[in-house]
Amino acid sequence: MGTYKYRAKKGFNEVVEGLIDAQSEKEAIEKLSSMELLPLHLEEARASKSKSISLVKFRGKIKSREITIFSRQLASLLKSGVAILNALNIINDQSDDSNLKNILYNISNAIKDGATFSSVLAQYPRVFSPLYVAMIRTGEGSGSLPDVLLRISDYRIKQEEMLSRFRMALVYPILMAVVGLGTIIFMLTFVMPRLMKIFLSMGQDLPLPTRILIAISGFLCHSWFWVVLILAIIILILRRELRTKSGRLSLSLFKLHLPLFGKLILKAELARFCRTLELLIKDGITILKAIEIAVPVIDNEIIKNHLLQSYQQLQRGGSFGRSLRNVKLFPVFMSNLIGVGEESGRLDEALAEVAGNYERDTDEAIKVMNSLLEPVMILVMGLIVGFIVVAMILPIFEINMMAK
Repeated sequence: MGTYKYRAKKGFNEVVEGLIDAQSEKEAIEKLSSMELLPLHLEEARASKSKSISLVKFRGKIKSREITIFSRQLASLLKSGVAILNALNIINDQSDDSNLKNILYNISNAIKDGATFSSVLAQYPRVFSPLYVAMIRTGEGSGSLPDVLLRISDYRIKQEEMLSRFRMALVYPILMAVVGLGTIIFMLTFVMPRLMKIFLSMGQDLPLPTRILIAISGFLCHSWFWVVLILAIIILILRRELRTKSGRLSLSLFKLHLPLFGKLILKAELARFCRTLELLIKDGITILKAIEIAVPVIDNEIIKNHLLQSYQQLQRGGSFGRSLRNVKLFPVFMSNLIGVGEESGRLDEALAEVAGNYERDTDEAIKVMNSLLEPVMILVMGLIVGFIVVAMILPIFEINMMAK
């Protein structure tokens, strides 16, 4: 039996502190909830000294899909009654990824030396995120590691599917843009210079579209080096700016104000945050620690900063839902539902509802975007190529007219 020091909300504004005896953090949170307290912070009063771990620094790269498969396989083996060391060795033997095999080998050796599973995973932050490690640590404390691993794998599968759908929606328009741009450059730099000799030998005024096309073609043929140089400089400047905080904030603000895409990005980010926060709270992690872990999963700096401000207000004893309501960027639906869940003690259910709603909206938006982008790209490319063809054919028509 351990003793935990807690800080929790009682009612809407009152914050209380004290000690509580429990077998694990999850049990302590359940006891506090039964006392109608919302845990803000929880730590063991007498923390045991953790054994230090010295592992070889990992420099490789492992696909996200490999970690998801690993989590699912480990959960299945543990549920079947296989010991964790044997389970890790089985997965290691079956894996084709050399980087993952090296990590599993190191993890097995560290556990044999007395380290905990979660503490070893924490030594690989590039592979196992703080969210992953925190949930594993909770699962170890509560004795429900297989269930936690299943929840992690389900969560990762949903996130990967959403990202995959978004990428697939952009594949066809990007492919069309690349092929169309390549065709246009070929016509302007290879076909047009050969026709220019014919047009200029006519000794007559050329139509305006043809003169415009000749000017563009001449610029690309004789000044292509400067075009490439300017584009390279712009890319280098943008990459340098994106490494700074102000540059990331500007890009995040630009994304949120994009027509059609702005709302899609906002809902996708909020869905990811709410789904992550729901998973952590349901797993028995205090709300403050859960928000601290969930905020970094967001890519947009503007959204991240607003959530951190709400986190700071919650630290001071305020209401999470009310602080979200004060931010105009966040939809009223989200802030109201979270506020109700916070007051009723069912915050995880409220977050699940918000996440599910925005995930459905994001899926619908991706389908609409996909159905709209294709005809728009076809129309744009058709107009550009049509203009080039007309500009090439007009002088020939004029020659026929003069011959008649």
